[in-house]
Amino acid sequence: MPDHKEVVIIGSGPAGLTAGIYTARASLSPLVIEGEPSSTSDQPGGQLMLTTEVENYPGFPSGIMGPELMSNFRSQAERFGASLLTKKVTKVNLLTTPFEIWIGDPSVAEPTFTASSVIVSTGAKALMLDLPNEIELVGHGISTCATCDGFFFRDQEIAVVGGGDSAVEEAIFLSRFASKVTIIHRRDQLRASKIMQDRAFSNPKIEFLWNHEVTEYVGDTKLESVTVRNLIHNSQSNLQISGLFIAIGHTPNTSIFEDQLSLHENGYIKTESDSSRTNIDGVFACGDVQDFTYRQAITAAGSGCMAAIDAERWLEEQHAE
Repeated sequence: MPDHKEVVIIGSGPAGLTAGIYTARASLSPLVIEGEPSSTSDQPGGQLMLTTEVENYPGFPSGIMGPELMSNFRSQAERFGASLLTKKVTKVNLLTTPFEIWIGDPSVAEPTFTASSVIVSTGAKALMLDLPNEIELVGHGISTCATCDGFFFRDQEIAVVGGGDSAVEEAIFLSRFASKVTIIHRRDQLRASKIMQDRAFSNPKIEFLWNHEVTEYVGDTKLESVTVRNLIHNSQSNLQISGLFIAIGHTPNTSIFEDQLSLHENGYIKTESDSSRTNIDGVFACGDVQDFTYRQAITAAGSGCMAAIDAERWLEEQHAE
């Protein structure tokens, strides 16, 4: 027989663990299925597990290490009665009630858990260049978030990889701190909107390296420079930078929810305006899996709180009927 839960939270990170804290305090005994440790950003604790010092999370004036912050979230959820399972959900059936959730072999007929309500907080992972030593250097010169890490590169020469609006926006933001920002792009023109291009071209701190790609990170424990290849001449050169921001997009972790939950064209889960409700009654979504605008730890935590309150109120309505 499957183990039944009132609330199952799929995914951890600031959103999932905040939802765990709130639903646990509401005496709903939630189960948080965290995911499994891996070298990618969809591991338990989310992307903050790959971040060094976090200086913009309220309440920590001297900053806090990303893994320590997530450990605190985790301990707080457990303190109030949340159960945490460090496994990966391999299959869900949200088209029946109670909802069905599989851990392990998805071909097994019987689900591992059933749930009265489900909160999805599986997050999104930044697309990376997939070069050697990349994961090891995240937080040590390599970043996917200018808002999070730009301050650490004051008066330094850094670069941004990408050519869309996100990359240009990151470069403009980083120019507040860095002495020079080089945008490295595989093409000879940007894909960003004209207004963003005009802002970048008029910024004296921003330079462009057209028709180039990064082929190697130089540095063992921190980034010292990168090797870039000219895609026209196939020649290689070294770019002396202390920071590289990768801005080539994000992918939401929604593959197991396809054909069940309504998704935006970019793959993120659709939620009702000012709510965490999805198209399926009793299923809620929070954090980066449904937020492709802000993508901050603090906004993820806030949406986790929303999802928990929405789920609690929905369950009360069901029990009152």
